[in-house]
Formats: sequence, C-alpha cells, structure tokens
Amino acid sequence: MSLRFPSNSYVGLHSLPKNKKLSARFSSQFINQIEVSSIPYALPSPSLKLYRPSKYSVRRLNPIKVSAVPNVESAPSSFRNKNPKDVNILVVGSTGYIGKFVVKELVSRGFNIIAVAREKSGIRGRNSKEETLNQLKGANVCFSDVTHVDSLEKSLENLGVSVDVVVSCLASRGGGVKDSWQIDYEATKNSLVAGRKFGASHFVLLSAICVQKPLLEFQRAKLKVEAELMKEAEEDNGFTFSIVRPTAFFKSLGGQVELVKDGKPYVMFGDGKLCACKPISEPDLASFIADCVLSEDKINQVLPIGGPGKALTALEQGEMLFRLLGREPKFLKVPIEIMDFAIGVLDFLVKIIPSLEDAAEFGKIGRYYAAESMLVLDPETGEYSAERTPSYGKDTLEEFFERVLREGMAGQELGEQTII
Repeated sequence: MSLRFPSNSYVGLHSLPKNKKLSARFSSQFINQIEVSSIPYALPSPSLKLYRPSKYSVRRLNPIKVSAVPNVESAPSSFRNKNPKDVNILVVGSTGYIGKFVVKELVSRGFNIIAVAREKSGIRGRNSKEETLNQLKGANVCFSDVTHVDSLEKSLENLGVSVDVVVSCLASRGGGVKDSWQIDYEATKNSLVAGRKFGASHFVLLSAICVQKPLLEFQRAKLKVEAELMKEAEEDNGFTFSIVRPTAFFKSLGGQVELVKDGKPYVMFGDGKLCACKPISEPDLASFIADCVLSEDKINQVLPIGGPGKALTALEQGEMLFRLLGREPKFLKVPIEIMDFAIGVLDFLVKIIPSLEDAAEFGKIGRYYAAESMLVLDPETGEYSAERTPSYGKDTLEEFFERVLREGMAGQELGEQTII
C-alpha cells in the first residue's frame, strides 16, 4: 500500500470504500472522496513457520512453460547466474493494481512467471478465469488461495516446478483491521512459506513508504512481514530480500481530476502544504520492482522510491491541474480538525458498536494521508525529506493528468484486494 491517497497504495490521498455507509454518516463529503488502497492486516498466525527447501518430485500432468526442476536441491546455487528464461518467479497479488504491471514487466524481460490468482479475481470477484488468463498474458497462471498456505503449497506442488524468486504485490482492499492482518501479513507470510518450501532464495516485497511512521493497522502488518523477511535472511545466508517502499501512485492522486474538469473546486486540507510526495507511475514502479530480481545492489535492502522531479504538495498538484485546464485555481480548504472530530466520534461509537471498528480505521487512514508526507523520514531531524527520497523512472504526474483529462479515469479503480 503501499498506500495512496487521492486517492493505494500508497501514498497521497485515498478514498474510503464507497460501500462503507456507516463511515459516510460521520464524515463530510470531502472525507468520502479520500481513496484508500493497498493496506495491511491483523492478527499474525503463530502456526505459520518457515520451511527450508525440501526435495520433491511431481509428475506434470499439464505441461506449462515454466522450467521444471524435479528436485529443488539440485537447482543451481544462485538464480542470478541463470538466463532470465530459466528463472522461475512466483508473483502473488498478480491481478492487483500494481501486480498487473509487475507481471507485464517481468514477462517482457523474459522471466518465467507463475502468477497466482483467484478463480474469481478483481474487485468483488468480477473477473472470470478466462478474463484473468487474458489479463496475465505471457504468464503461467496458477489459480489458488494465498490466504491458505496449504492450498498454495498444494497448487505449487501440482505444477511440479521450483521457485527461484517470490514477488509479492499483496495488499488489502481498504485497510480494515482484520483485512490488513489477513492480507498484508498472513497472506504475504504464506507466500514466503510456500516459496521457501519450493526453493525460493529471494523475496521482493512491495511495501509502502508510510510504514516509517506506523499509526495504522495495515502499516503495523506490513512492518511485521518486513521483519519476517529480515529474520529469515539472518538465519539463512543463502536467502535474500528486497523491500520496496514506494511513495504515491499516479492513480491515487487522480481522484479529483474529473471533478475539477467539471468545474468543481480542488479540495485540500489546511493550506495544501501539510504534506508532499514524489509520485511514481505504475509502469515505472513495476520496472523498479523487476530490477530488484537480479540487481545485487538491492539485496537485503529497504528501498524507498519515488518518481522523477520535485516533491509536490496538494496545493502544487491542484495548481498543476488548473494550469492544464487553462483556468484560474479554485480551492476548497478544509480544516484538518474536521477529520479529527469525525475520528473522535467514530472511536467513541466503536466502544458501543464494535462493528464500526473498520469505519474508525478508515477515518484514521484518511487523516494520516491528509497530514503525513510520503517521503523518506530523516532519522536525524524527524522531518520528511524530499532530498533523501530517491527518484526513478521517466513518467511525470503532469503527463498523467493530461491523459486523464483526455481519457478519464475509467478502468483505474483503486481498492482491488490483491489476494490474487
């Protein structure tokens, strides 16, 4: 999640799930526009433990293009010495928003991709198997359930292949307490457990830059799985990881483009300078994640990453949008205290109506992204630093805004639960 606000994430402004009507009753209209994406889960499962690679031999009933290895222990000591076509990469969260871009990028680089997907993928399970297969062209799609480690292991066993690398793009749909721990921690941990069992020696995790200042459940869940990766690398020097912490996604900052185009004001909290981000496009982020597969300088590293150019505040994003439209800026400045009041009401109601727990959490997520920058937190000063936030890629937010003004945001829904 990463996270994003604009609205996944990841980082900028997010909009709360529209089906959370209880939340809407205690929030003003501007709060309902905050989009949340890519968020973590709760309650770790103590029964989950990592397995060391073990021998296996499985007859392949339905041959696939992935290079089969009859015995994990007979595989070369380092996949980095192989040609991409001989490297098997397991991608979980493959039909999620960022996952789709990652699969496409890895396929274009010639790797053998095993993309794990649910039989009914997409938002509210709207995509059929056929649609998923078409969406993940070039990959070998494995229909399974990452929320159940036994199911995932059985599916991989049936493939009869080894795994060199696991790439996880898993993130919860909205950042609710239970969902955050179920997906951002447990499902991600399951992919680590299963990947290790079938030979994986490297794990690339899509996390979020906001975990630097963990005040939300999904952030705590992401940090816990990050810690699991570090522990595994400490205990086994043959295992490595790359933790990617992106800033805001372009899509997460596009939630107001069509509203402004229709003549509405650009909504921002305070003076619009409370926070900033260095947004990165989805293809550029996918390219960076793909770099982490083979690049030795990214081994056992926590890698914050933003897009090209300067860090942008909400005010600057709004001014950019009005400039592209050739209009005088028109802003609606909302006091951040309104969100504090709404959260206070929800926190009180949770004590009476526990089912409102997620509504309260969504409010806190909105408040977080309204006030916290999606930049590297300088440990010396305690301040967010644009200078310390690395830049990558070539796509700019201005180009994205221009495209959305022409083509709209159709097909760019945030909030897909990437347990697929």
